[in-house]
Amino acid sequence: MSYEMIVGLQVKNDEQYDLYRQAMTPLLENYGGGFRYDFRISEVLKNEEGRPINRVFAIFFEDKKSMGSFFANDKYLAIKAEFFEGSVEATTIISEYVRS
Repeated sequence: MSYEMIVGLQVKNDEQYDLYRQAMTPLLENYGGGFRYDFRISEVLKNEEGRPINRVFAIFFEDKKSMGSFFANDKYLAIKAEFFEGSVEATTIISEYVRS
Protein backbone atom coordinates (compact mmCIF):
# COMPACT_ATOMS: atom_id res chain seq x y z
CA MET A 1 0.00 0.00 0.00
CA SER A 2 1.05 3.58 -0.56
CA TYR A 3 -0.34 7.07 -0.11
CA GLU A 4 -0.69 9.01 -3.34
CA MET A 5 -1.69 12.40 -4.67
CA ILE A 6 -2.67 13.58 -8.11
CA VAL A 7 -1.39 17.14 -8.47
CA GLY A 8 -1.94 19.79 -11.13
CA LEU A 9 0.48 22.66 -11.54
CA GLN A 10 0.76 25.74 -13.68
CA VAL A 11 4.49 25.75 -14.40
CA LYS A 12 5.71 29.11 -15.67
CA ASN A 13 9.42 28.28 -15.90
CA ASP A 14 10.16 24.73 -17.10
CA GLU A 15 13.94 25.01 -16.67
CA GLN A 16 13.69 26.15 -13.06
CA TYR A 17 11.01 23.55 -12.32
CA ASP A 18 13.29 20.84 -13.75
CA LEU A 19 16.01 22.01 -11.32
CA TYR A 20 13.47 21.69 -8.49
CA ARG A 21 12.67 18.11 -9.52
CA GLN A 22 16.36 17.21 -9.78
CA ALA A 23 17.09 18.65 -6.34
CA MET A 24 14.09 17.19 -4.51
CA THR A 25 13.93 13.69 -6.04
CA PRO A 26 16.77 12.14 -3.98
CA LEU A 27 15.15 13.42 -0.78
CA LEU A 28 11.74 12.17 -1.95
CA GLU A 29 13.25 8.73 -2.55
CA ASN A 30 14.74 8.78 0.97
CA TYR A 31 11.14 9.06 2.22
CA GLY A 32 10.08 6.06 0.13
CA GLY A 33 8.45 8.28 -2.45
CA GLY A 34 8.50 8.85 -6.17
CA PHE A 35 6.48 9.75 -9.23
CA ARG A 36 4.21 7.24 -10.99
CA TYR A 37 3.07 9.48 -13.85
CA ASP A 38 4.01 12.93 -15.10
CA PHE A 39 2.31 14.81 -17.97
CA ARG A 40 2.64 18.17 -19.66
CA ILE A 41 -0.83 19.12 -20.85
CA SER A 42 -2.10 21.78 -23.22
CA GLU A 43 -5.85 21.75 -22.66
CA VAL A 44 -7.98 21.41 -19.53
CA LEU A 45 -11.60 20.53 -20.25
CA LYS A 46 -12.96 20.82 -16.70
CA ASN A 47 -11.41 22.50 -13.68
CA GLU A 48 -13.48 22.83 -10.48
CA GLU A 49 -11.04 25.14 -8.72
CA GLY A 50 -10.32 27.37 -11.71
CA ARG A 51 -6.55 27.51 -11.25
CA PRO A 52 -4.64 27.07 -14.52
CA ILE A 53 -2.96 23.68 -15.04
CA ASN A 54 -0.33 22.69 -17.58
CA ARG A 55 1.33 19.81 -15.71
CA VAL A 56 -0.24 16.80 -13.93
CA PHE A 57 1.55 14.10 -11.98
CA ALA A 58 0.99 11.27 -9.51
CA ILE A 59 3.35 11.34 -6.53
CA PHE A 60 3.50 8.54 -3.96
CA PHE A 61 4.81 7.92 -0.44
CA GLU A 62 4.95 4.88 1.82
CA ASP A 63 2.15 6.39 3.92
CA LYS A 64 0.56 9.72 4.82
CA LYS A 65 2.97 10.26 7.72
CA SER A 66 5.95 9.94 5.35
CA MET A 67 4.35 12.50 3.05
CA GLY A 68 3.91 14.96 5.91
CA SER A 69 7.48 14.43 7.10
CA PHE A 70 8.84 14.96 3.59
CA PHE A 71 6.98 18.23 3.01
CA ALA A 72 8.01 19.51 6.48
CA ASN A 73 11.70 18.60 6.01
CA ASP A 74 13.99 21.65 6.26
CA LYS A 75 16.06 20.55 3.27
CA TYR A 76 12.90 20.15 1.16
CA LEU A 77 11.64 23.58 2.26
CA ALA A 78 14.96 25.14 1.17
CA ILE A 79 14.75 23.40 -2.23
CA LYS A 80 11.14 24.53 -2.60
CA ALA A 81 12.05 28.15 -1.79
CA GLU A 82 14.96 28.15 -4.21
CA PHE A 83 13.38 26.45 -7.24
CA PHE A 84 9.65 25.74 -6.87
CA GLU A 85 8.25 29.05 -5.72
CA GLY A 86 9.64 30.98 -8.70
CA SER A 87 8.76 28.34 -11.26
CA VAL A 88 5.15 27.48 -10.38
CA GLU A 89 2.24 29.88 -10.63
CA ALA A 90 -0.52 27.64 -9.21
CA THR A 91 -0.93 24.28 -7.45
CA THR A 92 -4.08 22.17 -7.37
CA ILE A 93 -4.33 18.99 -5.30
CA ILE A 94 -6.72 17.00 -7.46
CA SER A 95 -6.91 13.89 -5.30
CA GLU A 96 -5.34 12.07 -2.35
CA TYR A 97 -5.86 8.35 -1.76
CA VAL A 98 -4.45 5.10 -0.41
CA ARG A 99 -3.39 2.73 -3.17
CA SER A 100 -3.48 -0.96 -2.34
